[in-house]
Amino acid sequence: MKKILIVIMALSALSCKKALKEDPKGQVVGTQALGTVSGLNAALVGAYKPLSTTWVNGFTTAAAVAVCMGSDDLTTHPASNKADLREFDQYHVSNLNGRMLNIWNGCYKSIQGANNIINNYKTTSGDAASISQIVGEAYYLRALDYYWLIRLWGKIPLITSEVYDPEVLKVSTSAPAEVYKLIESDLLNAEKMMANKKLDAGRASKGAASALLADVYLTEGGWPINDNAKYALAAAKAKEVIDNKAAYGFDLVSDLSTLWQNTKTGAATSEEVFAIHNCGACNWFNANALYGSSAMPGEENGWDDYFTEIRFFNDFPAGIRKDVTFHTVIKKNDGTTIPWQSDAVKHPYFQKFRAPVEGSTDGSSGTVHMMRYAHVLLIYAEAAARTGNVNEEAYNSINAIRTRAGLAPLSGLSTTDFVNAVINERAWEFAGEFTRWFDITRLQMLPQIIAKRDPSENAPIGAPQYYLPIPAGDLQLDPNLGK
Repeated sequence: MKKILIVIMALSALSCKKALKEDPKGQVVGTQALGTVSGLNAALVGAYKPLSTTWVNGFTTAAAVAVCMGSDDLTTHPASNKADLREFDQYHVSNLNGRMLNIWNGCYKSIQGANNIINNYKTTSGDAASISQIVGEAYYLRALDYYWLIRLWGKIPLITSEVYDPEVLKVSTSAPAEVYKLIESDLLNAEKMMANKKLDAGRASKGAASALLADVYLTEGGWPINDNAKYALAAAKAKEVIDNKAAYGFDLVSDLSTLWQNTKTGAATSEEVFAIHNCGACNWFNANALYGSSAMPGEENGWDDYFTEIRFFNDFPAGIRKDVTFHTVIKKNDGTTIPWQSDAVKHPYFQKFRAPVEGSTDGSSGTVHMMRYAHVLLIYAEAAARTGNVNEEAYNSINAIRTRAGLAPLSGLSTTDFVNAVINERAWEFAGEFTRWFDITRLQMLPQIIAKRDPSENAPIGAPQYYLPIPAGDLQLDPNLGK
Protein backbone atom coordinates (compact mmCIF):
# COMPACT_ATOMS: atom_id res chain seq x y z
CA MET A 1 0.00 0.00 0.00
CA LYS A 2 1.22 3.48 -0.75
CA LYS A 3 2.13 5.73 2.13
CA ILE A 4 -0.98 7.32 3.52
CA LEU A 5 -2.13 9.86 6.06
CA ILE A 6 -5.30 9.59 8.11
CA VAL A 7 -8.23 11.65 6.96
CA ILE A 8 -9.10 14.21 9.59
CA MET A 9 -12.32 16.11 9.08
CA ALA A 10 -11.69 19.66 10.21
CA LEU A 11 -14.44 21.51 12.03
CA SER A 12 -14.61 23.86 9.08
CA ALA A 13 -15.67 20.83 6.97
CA LEU A 14 -12.86 21.40 4.52
CA SER A 15 -11.73 18.32 2.66
CA CYS A 16 -8.35 16.86 3.56
CA LYS A 17 -6.74 17.81 0.26
CA LYS A 18 -8.08 21.35 0.36
CA ALA A 19 -6.96 21.84 3.95
CA LEU A 20 -3.43 20.76 3.11
CA LYS A 21 -3.28 23.08 0.11
CA GLU A 22 -4.57 26.08 2.02
CA ASP A 23 -2.25 25.64 5.01
CA PRO A 24 1.08 24.30 3.75
CA LYS A 25 2.95 25.98 6.63
CA GLY A 26 0.96 24.10 9.23
CA GLN A 27 3.27 21.08 9.12
CA VAL A 28 6.98 20.41 9.27
CA VAL A 29 7.24 17.41 6.96
CA GLY A 30 10.13 15.66 5.28
CA THR A 31 13.87 15.24 5.56
CA GLN A 32 14.79 18.81 4.62
CA ALA A 33 12.66 20.40 7.33
CA LEU A 34 14.01 17.94 9.92
CA GLY A 35 17.67 18.23 8.99
CA THR A 36 18.61 19.90 12.28
CA VAL A 37 17.83 19.27 15.95
CA SER A 38 15.92 22.55 16.09
CA GLY A 39 13.76 21.43 13.17
CA LEU A 40 13.18 18.06 14.80
CA ASN A 41 12.26 19.76 18.05
CA ALA A 42 9.80 22.03 16.25
CA ALA A 43 8.16 18.94 14.81
CA LEU A 44 7.93 17.44 18.31
CA VAL A 45 6.08 20.53 19.53
CA GLY A 46 3.69 19.92 16.65
CA ALA A 47 3.14 16.35 17.85
CA TYR A 48 2.35 17.42 21.42
CA LYS A 49 0.13 20.38 20.63
CA PRO A 50 -2.91 18.56 19.18
CA LEU A 51 -3.46 16.98 22.60
CA SER A 52 -4.20 20.39 24.11
CA THR A 53 -5.57 22.77 21.49
CA THR A 54 -8.50 23.94 23.58
CA TRP A 55 -11.92 23.98 21.88
CA VAL A 56 -10.43 22.28 18.82
CA ASN A 57 -8.46 19.10 19.66
CA GLY A 58 -7.32 17.12 22.64
CA PHE A 59 -7.99 16.61 26.32
CA THR A 60 -8.49 20.10 27.75
CA THR A 61 -12.26 20.40 27.49
CA ALA A 62 -15.25 18.33 28.63
CA ALA A 63 -14.74 16.18 25.53
CA ALA A 64 -12.16 14.23 27.56
CA VAL A 65 -14.74 13.19 30.15
CA ALA A 66 -17.57 12.94 27.62
CA VAL A 67 -16.02 9.95 25.86
CA CYS A 68 -15.73 8.20 29.26
CA MET A 69 -19.23 9.08 30.44
CA GLY A 70 -20.64 5.58 30.04
CA SER A 71 -18.97 4.79 33.37
CA ASP A 72 -20.55 5.17 36.81
CA ASP A 73 -18.23 7.93 38.06
CA LEU A 74 -19.41 10.47 35.47
CA THR A 75 -22.73 11.85 34.32
CA THR A 76 -24.16 15.09 32.95
CA HIS A 77 -27.17 17.38 33.04
CA PRO A 78 -30.48 15.58 32.28
CA ALA A 79 -31.70 18.52 30.20
CA SER A 80 -30.25 21.92 29.32
CA ASN A 81 -27.95 22.16 26.28
CA LYS A 82 -25.96 19.02 27.12
CA ALA A 83 -27.43 16.69 24.49
CA ASP A 84 -24.03 15.95 22.99
CA LEU A 85 -22.73 14.95 26.44
CA ARG A 86 -25.81 12.90 27.30
CA GLU A 87 -25.32 10.77 24.19
CA PHE A 88 -22.27 9.19 25.81
CA ASP A 89 -24.02 8.78 29.15
CA GLN A 90 -26.98 7.08 27.45
CA TYR A 91 -25.02 4.85 25.01
CA HIS A 92 -26.60 6.55 22.02
CA VAL A 93 -23.67 8.37 20.41
CA SER A 94 -24.30 9.75 16.94
CA ASN A 95 -21.47 9.66 14.44
CA LEU A 96 -22.10 13.40 14.10
CA ASN A 97 -21.28 14.05 17.76
CA GLY A 98 -18.76 16.89 17.87
CA ARG A 99 -17.33 16.07 21.28
CA MET A 100 -15.66 12.87 20.16
CA LEU A 101 -13.97 14.75 17.31
CA ASN A 102 -11.75 16.52 19.85
CA ILE A 103 -10.21 13.20 20.83
CA TRP A 104 -10.28 11.51 17.41
CA ASN A 105 -8.83 14.49 15.54
CA GLY A 106 -6.40 15.40 18.29
CA CYS A 107 -4.91 11.91 18.49
CA TYR A 108 -4.59 11.51 14.75
CA LYS A 109 -3.02 14.94 14.32
CA SER A 110 -0.54 14.02 17.04
CA ILE A 111 0.13 10.69 15.29
CA GLN A 112 0.83 12.56 12.07
CA GLY A 113 3.42 14.68 13.83
CA ALA A 114 4.99 11.66 15.54
CA ASN A 115 5.15 9.73 12.25
CA ASN A 116 6.96 12.65 10.66
CA ILE A 117 9.70 12.47 13.29
CA ILE A 118 9.96 8.67 13.44
CA ASN A 119 10.26 8.32 9.67
CA ASN A 120 12.71 11.16 9.05
CA TYR A 121 15.03 11.55 12.06
CA LYS A 122 17.84 9.46 10.60
CA THR A 123 18.75 12.33 8.27
CA THR A 124 18.96 14.80 11.17
CA SER A 125 22.42 16.04 12.10
CA GLY A 126 23.35 17.22 15.57
CA ASP A 127 23.67 16.00 19.15
CA ALA A 128 22.84 12.29 19.22
CA ALA A 129 21.38 12.36 22.74
CA SER A 130 19.02 15.23 21.86
CA ILE A 131 17.87 13.44 18.70
CA SER A 132 17.31 10.22 20.62
CA GLN A 133 15.20 11.98 23.25
CA ILE A 134 13.01 13.69 20.66
CA VAL A 135 12.42 10.48 18.74
CA GLY A 136 11.67 8.61 21.96
CA GLU A 137 9.03 11.17 22.82
CA ALA A 138 7.53 10.79 19.35
CA TYR A 139 7.29 7.03 19.85
CA TYR A 140 5.67 7.61 23.24
CA LEU A 141 3.10 10.05 21.86
CA ARG A 142 2.16 7.75 18.98
CA ALA A 143 1.65 4.89 21.44
CA LEU A 144 -0.42 7.06 23.77
CA ASP A 145 -2.56 8.31 20.90
CA TYR A 146 -3.25 4.84 19.55
CA TYR A 147 -3.92 3.53 23.07
CA TRP A 148 -6.72 6.05 23.49
CA LEU A 149 -8.11 5.47 20.02
CA ILE A 150 -8.16 1.68 20.17
CA ARG A 151 -9.86 1.63 23.57
CA LEU A 152 -12.54 4.09 22.50
CA TRP A 153 -13.24 2.98 18.92
CA GLY A 154 -12.18 -0.69 18.76
CA LYS A 155 -11.31 -0.84 15.06
CA ILE A 156 -9.37 2.15 13.78
CA PRO A 157 -7.13 3.13 10.86
CA LEU A 158 -3.51 2.26 11.67
CA ILE A 159 -1.32 4.89 10.04
CA THR A 160 2.46 4.86 10.25
CA SER A 161 3.30 7.36 7.49
CA GLU A 162 3.22 11.15 7.45
CA VAL A 163 2.98 11.39 3.64
CA TYR A 164 -0.33 12.36 2.09
CA ASP A 165 -1.50 10.24 -0.82
CA PRO A 166 -4.93 9.93 -2.50
CA GLU A 167 -4.94 6.31 -1.32
CA VAL A 168 -5.92 7.71 2.07
CA LEU A 169 -9.50 7.63 0.87
CA LYS A 170 -9.31 3.83 0.60
CA VAL A 171 -7.76 2.97 3.98
CA SER A 172 -9.66 0.50 6.16
CA THR A 173 -9.54 -0.24 9.88
CA SER A 174 -7.17 -2.55 11.73
CA ALA A 175 -8.07 -5.09 14.40
CA PRO A 176 -7.17 -4.28 18.03
CA ALA A 177 -4.40 -6.92 18.16
CA GLU A 178 -2.55 -5.26 15.29
CA VAL A 179 -2.79 -1.83 16.91
CA TYR A 180 -1.63 -3.12 20.28
CA LYS A 181 1.38 -4.71 18.59
CA LEU A 182 2.45 -1.28 17.34
CA ILE A 183 1.77 0.33 20.73
CA GLU A 184 3.99 -2.19 22.48
CA SER A 185 6.76 -1.75 19.91
CA ASP A 186 6.61 2.04 20.15
CA LEU A 187 6.84 2.02 23.93
CA LEU A 188 9.78 -0.37 23.92
CA ASN A 189 11.52 1.98 21.49
CA ALA A 190 10.59 4.97 23.65
CA GLU A 191 12.12 3.31 26.71
CA LYS A 192 15.43 2.85 24.91
CA MET A 193 15.65 6.37 23.53
CA MET A 194 14.48 8.71 26.31
CA ALA A 195 16.14 9.96 29.46
CA ASN A 196 14.87 8.62 32.79
CA LYS A 197 13.29 11.91 33.82
CA LYS A 198 11.24 14.33 31.75
CA LEU A 199 13.21 17.32 30.50
CA ASP A 200 10.36 19.74 31.18
CA ALA A 201 6.90 19.61 32.73
CA GLY A 202 4.47 18.03 30.29
CA ARG A 203 7.08 15.99 28.41
CA ALA A 204 7.49 12.22 28.30
CA SER A 205 10.36 10.22 29.78
CA LYS A 206 11.63 6.66 29.97
CA GLY A 207 9.72 6.25 33.23
CA ALA A 208 6.52 7.40 31.53
CA ALA A 209 7.02 4.90 28.70
CA SER A 210 7.56 2.01 31.12
CA ALA A 211 4.53 2.99 33.18
CA LEU A 212 2.29 3.27 30.13
CA LEU A 213 3.55 -0.09 28.85
CA ALA A 214 2.56 -1.68 32.18
CA ASP A 215 -0.93 -0.23 31.74
CA VAL A 216 -1.10 -1.48 28.14
CA TYR A 217 -0.17 -5.00 29.25
CA LEU A 218 -2.83 -4.89 31.97
CA THR A 219 -5.45 -3.84 29.42
CA GLU A 220 -4.41 -6.57 26.98
CA GLY A 221 -5.03 -9.13 29.71
CA GLY A 222 -8.71 -8.19 29.49
CA TRP A 223 -11.22 -7.74 26.67
CA PRO A 224 -10.91 -7.74 23.69
CA ILE A 225 -7.37 -9.21 23.58
CA ASN A 226 -7.90 -11.56 26.55
CA ASP A 227 -4.25 -12.60 26.74
CA ASN A 228 -3.73 -13.71 30.33
CA ALA A 229 0.03 -13.92 29.76
CA LYS A 230 0.10 -10.11 29.65
CA TYR A 231 -0.65 -9.88 33.38
CA ALA A 232 2.81 -11.16 34.29
CA LEU A 233 4.33 -8.62 31.90
CA ALA A 234 2.23 -5.86 33.46
CA ALA A 235 3.34 -6.81 36.97
CA ALA A 236 7.01 -6.99 35.96
CA LYS A 237 6.95 -3.66 34.14
CA ALA A 238 5.08 -1.86 36.94
CA LYS A 239 7.52 -3.35 39.46
CA GLU A 240 10.37 -2.01 37.36
CA VAL A 241 8.92 1.50 37.61
CA ILE A 242 8.31 1.17 41.35
CA ASP A 243 11.86 -0.06 41.96
CA ASN A 244 13.28 2.85 39.93
CA LYS A 245 10.92 5.59 41.07
CA ALA A 246 13.77 7.75 42.40
CA ALA A 247 15.58 7.58 39.06
CA TYR A 248 12.36 8.47 37.24
CA GLY A 249 11.37 11.21 39.69
CA PHE A 250 8.05 9.54 40.57
CA ASP A 251 6.35 9.24 43.95
CA LEU A 252 3.02 9.78 45.62
CA VAL A 253 2.32 13.29 46.85
CA SER A 254 1.81 12.63 50.55
CA ASP A 255 -1.23 14.88 50.95
CA LEU A 256 -4.19 14.73 48.56
CA SER A 257 -5.20 18.33 49.20
CA THR A 258 -1.72 19.45 48.18
CA LEU A 259 -1.77 17.21 45.12
CA TRP A 260 -4.99 18.70 43.80
CA GLN A 261 -4.24 22.28 44.72
CA ASN A 262 -0.96 22.03 42.79
CA THR A 263 -2.72 20.27 39.95
CA LYS A 264 -5.33 23.01 39.67
CA THR A 265 -2.71 25.75 39.60
CA GLY A 266 -0.50 23.89 37.13
CA ALA A 267 2.41 23.24 39.51
CA ALA A 268 4.32 20.08 38.59
CA THR A 269 4.35 17.26 41.15
CA SER A 270 6.20 13.99 41.63
CA GLU A 271 2.97 12.11 41.01
CA GLU A 272 2.86 13.08 37.35
CA VAL A 273 3.91 10.18 35.16
CA PHE A 274 2.61 12.04 32.13
CA ALA A 275 0.44 15.14 32.19
CA ILE A 276 -0.68 17.93 29.90
CA HIS A 277 0.40 21.31 31.22
CA ASN A 278 -1.55 24.38 30.18
CA CYS A 279 -0.83 28.08 30.04
CA GLY A 280 -4.04 30.00 30.57
CA ALA A 281 -2.18 33.31 30.50
CA CYS A 282 -0.74 32.58 27.06
CA ASN A 283 -3.85 32.57 24.87
CA TRP A 284 -7.32 31.06 24.44
CA PHE A 285 -6.02 27.88 22.81
CA ASN A 286 -3.54 27.08 25.60
CA ALA A 287 -6.06 27.17 28.45
CA ASN A 288 -7.53 24.21 30.31
CA ALA A 289 -11.31 24.36 30.03
CA LEU A 290 -11.81 20.93 31.60
CA TYR A 291 -11.42 22.42 35.08
CA GLY A 292 -13.29 25.38 36.50
CA SER A 293 -16.62 26.28 34.90
CA SER A 294 -17.07 22.93 33.17
CA ALA A 295 -17.06 21.08 36.49
CA MET A 296 -19.12 23.59 38.48
CA PRO A 297 -22.87 23.93 39.15
CA GLY A 298 -25.07 26.57 37.58
CA GLU A 299 -25.77 28.00 41.03
CA GLU A 300 -22.09 28.93 41.18
CA ASN A 301 -22.01 30.31 37.62
CA GLY A 302 -20.68 27.02 36.26
CA TRP A 303 -21.63 25.14 33.12
CA ASP A 304 -22.95 21.86 34.62
CA ASP A 305 -21.02 19.83 32.03
CA TYR A 306 -20.17 16.91 34.30
CA PHE A 307 -20.43 15.60 37.84
CA THR A 308 -20.65 12.20 39.50
CA GLU A 309 -23.42 9.61 39.66
CA ILE A 310 -25.30 9.34 42.95
CA ARG A 311 -24.65 5.64 43.52
CA PHE A 312 -20.94 6.08 42.91
CA PHE A 313 -20.83 8.93 45.44
CA ASN A 314 -22.81 6.99 48.03
CA ASP A 315 -20.57 3.93 47.67
CA PHE A 316 -17.40 6.02 47.88
CA PRO A 317 -15.68 5.43 51.27
CA ALA A 318 -15.89 8.35 53.69
CA GLY A 319 -12.65 10.07 54.61
CA ILE A 320 -10.00 12.47 53.39
CA ARG A 321 -10.15 11.36 49.76
CA LYS A 322 -13.92 11.72 49.53
CA ASP A 323 -13.70 15.24 50.97
CA VAL A 324 -10.99 16.21 48.49
CA THR A 325 -12.69 14.55 45.52
CA PHE A 326 -16.23 15.92 45.83
CA HIS A 327 -17.93 19.29 46.24
CA THR A 328 -21.16 18.80 48.14
CA VAL A 329 -22.16 22.22 49.50
CA ILE A 330 -23.25 24.72 46.86
CA LYS A 331 -22.75 28.44 47.49
CA LYS A 332 -25.34 30.54 45.70
CA ASN A 333 -24.84 34.07 44.39
CA ASP A 334 -26.66 35.56 47.39
CA GLY A 335 -24.17 33.93 49.75
CA THR A 336 -26.49 31.22 51.04
CA THR A 337 -25.56 27.56 50.79
CA ILE A 338 -27.50 24.44 49.88
CA PRO A 339 -26.59 20.74 50.01
CA TRP A 340 -26.08 18.91 46.72
CA GLN A 341 -29.44 17.17 47.20
CA SER A 342 -31.10 20.58 46.70
CA ASP A 343 -29.15 21.87 43.72
CA ALA A 344 -30.68 22.01 40.23
CA VAL A 345 -29.35 18.62 39.11
CA LYS A 346 -29.31 17.01 42.59
CA HIS A 347 -25.83 15.54 42.21
CA PRO A 348 -22.47 16.04 43.93
CA TYR A 349 -19.79 17.83 41.90
CA PHE A 350 -16.04 17.26 41.68
CA GLN A 351 -14.00 19.35 44.08
CA LYS A 352 -10.70 18.29 42.52
CA PHE A 353 -11.67 19.76 39.14
CA ARG A 354 -12.87 23.12 40.45
CA ALA A 355 -11.06 26.40 39.92
CA PRO A 356 -7.99 26.80 42.15
CA VAL A 357 -9.46 29.80 43.97
CA GLU A 358 -12.87 29.37 45.57
CA GLY A 359 -15.45 31.63 44.01
CA SER A 360 -13.64 31.69 40.67
CA THR A 361 -14.71 29.80 37.56
CA ASP A 362 -11.27 29.94 35.95
CA GLY A 363 -9.39 26.65 35.71
CA SER A 364 -7.26 27.68 32.76
CA SER A 365 -3.83 26.70 34.11
CA GLY A 366 -4.79 23.33 35.54
CA THR A 367 -2.78 20.20 34.74
CA VAL A 368 -4.55 17.30 33.03
CA HIS A 369 -3.20 14.03 34.42
CA MET A 370 -2.98 11.38 31.73
CA MET A 371 -1.29 8.99 34.19
CA ARG A 372 -0.25 9.28 37.85
CA TYR A 373 2.21 7.28 39.92
CA ALA A 374 -0.80 6.00 41.86
CA HIS A 375 -1.78 4.20 38.66
CA VAL A 376 1.54 2.35 38.63
CA LEU A 377 1.03 1.07 42.19
CA LEU A 378 -2.45 -0.22 41.45
CA ILE A 379 -1.41 -1.72 38.11
CA TYR A 380 1.19 -3.74 39.97
CA ALA A 381 -1.24 -4.79 42.69
CA GLU A 382 -3.87 -6.03 40.24
CA ALA A 383 -1.48 -7.64 37.77
CA ALA A 384 0.46 -9.43 40.51
CA ALA A 385 -2.78 -10.80 41.95
CA ARG A 386 -3.98 -12.00 38.55
CA THR A 387 -0.80 -14.05 38.25
CA GLY A 388 -1.56 -15.62 41.62
CA ASN A 389 1.07 -13.61 43.47
CA VAL A 390 -0.72 -11.56 46.13
CA ASN A 391 2.55 -10.84 47.86
CA GLU A 392 3.66 -8.28 50.42
CA GLU A 393 4.54 -5.74 47.72
CA ALA A 394 1.07 -6.06 46.19
CA TYR A 395 -0.43 -5.25 49.57
CA ASN A 396 2.06 -2.43 50.09
CA SER A 397 1.07 -0.93 46.75
CA ILE A 398 -2.66 -0.77 47.38
CA ASN A 399 -2.21 0.15 51.02
CA ALA A 400 -0.05 3.14 50.12
CA ILE A 401 -3.06 4.50 48.21
CA ARG A 402 -5.51 3.61 50.97
CA THR A 403 -3.37 5.09 53.76
CA ARG A 404 -3.15 8.41 51.94
CA ALA A 405 -6.93 8.26 51.47
CA GLY A 406 -7.45 7.79 55.20
CA LEU A 407 -8.59 4.18 54.87
CA ALA A 408 -7.53 1.12 56.84
CA PRO A 409 -4.91 -1.12 55.20
CA LEU A 410 -5.99 -4.44 53.70
CA SER A 411 -4.66 -7.86 54.67
CA GLY A 412 -5.49 -11.54 54.44
CA LEU A 413 -7.79 -11.37 51.40
CA SER A 414 -8.39 -14.17 48.93
CA THR A 415 -7.04 -13.59 45.44
CA THR A 416 -10.51 -12.81 44.10
CA ASP A 417 -11.31 -10.41 46.92
CA PHE A 418 -7.94 -8.71 46.53
CA VAL A 419 -8.47 -8.16 42.79
CA ASN A 420 -11.94 -6.75 43.45
CA ALA A 421 -10.50 -4.47 46.12
CA VAL A 422 -7.97 -3.10 43.63
CA ILE A 423 -10.65 -2.49 41.00
CA ASN A 424 -12.69 -0.56 43.56
CA GLU A 425 -9.63 1.38 44.69
CA ARG A 426 -8.92 2.40 41.11
CA ALA A 427 -12.50 3.64 40.77
CA TRP A 428 -12.25 5.79 43.88
CA GLU A 429 -8.69 7.04 43.49
CA PHE A 430 -9.16 8.08 39.85
CA ALA A 431 -12.78 9.23 39.98
CA GLY A 432 -13.41 11.35 36.89
CA GLU A 433 -9.85 10.81 35.60
CA PHE A 434 -10.39 8.74 32.41
CA THR A 435 -9.77 5.43 34.19
CA ARG A 436 -13.05 3.90 35.30
CA TRP A 437 -14.56 3.60 31.82
CA PHE A 438 -11.55 1.71 30.51
CA ASP A 439 -11.67 -0.65 33.49
CA ILE A 440 -15.37 -1.26 32.82
CA THR A 441 -14.54 -2.00 29.18
CA ARG A 442 -11.60 -4.37 29.69
CA LEU A 443 -13.47 -6.23 32.44
CA GLN A 444 -16.80 -6.23 30.56
CA MET A 445 -18.64 -4.79 33.56
CA LEU A 446 -21.21 -2.64 31.78
CA PRO A 447 -24.33 -4.75 32.53
CA GLN A 448 -23.60 -4.67 36.26
CA ILE A 449 -22.81 -0.95 36.18
CA ILE A 450 -26.07 -0.08 34.44
CA ALA A 451 -28.08 -2.33 36.77
CA LYS A 452 -26.75 -0.41 39.80
CA ARG A 453 -27.55 3.05 38.47
CA ASP A 454 -29.79 5.22 40.58
CA PRO A 455 -33.25 5.53 38.95
CA SER A 456 -32.80 9.31 38.73
CA GLU A 457 -29.78 9.05 36.40
CA ASN A 458 -29.87 9.51 32.65
CA ALA A 459 -31.40 6.21 31.51
CA PRO A 460 -29.83 4.38 28.53
CA ILE A 461 -31.79 5.02 25.36
CA GLY A 462 -29.53 2.95 23.13
CA ALA A 463 -28.09 -0.54 23.37
CA PRO A 464 -25.20 -0.45 25.86
CA GLN A 465 -21.97 -0.32 23.88
CA TYR A 466 -18.29 -0.17 24.62
CA TYR A 467 -17.14 1.49 21.40
CA LEU A 468 -17.84 4.81 19.71
CA PRO A 469 -18.85 5.19 16.05
CA ILE A 470 -16.35 6.35 13.44
CA PRO A 471 -16.99 10.09 12.90
CA ALA A 472 -19.38 10.78 10.02
CA GLY A 473 -17.03 13.13 8.18
CA ASP A 474 -14.35 10.46 7.86
CA LEU A 475 -16.88 7.83 6.84
CA GLN A 476 -18.19 10.10 4.11
CA LEU A 477 -14.72 10.60 2.68
CA ASP A 478 -13.67 6.96 3.14
CA PRO A 479 -16.54 4.42 3.30
CA ASN A 480 -13.98 1.64 3.90
CA LEU A 481 -13.72 2.81 7.52
CA GLY A 482 -17.22 1.44 8.10
CA LYS A 483 -16.40 -2.06 6.91
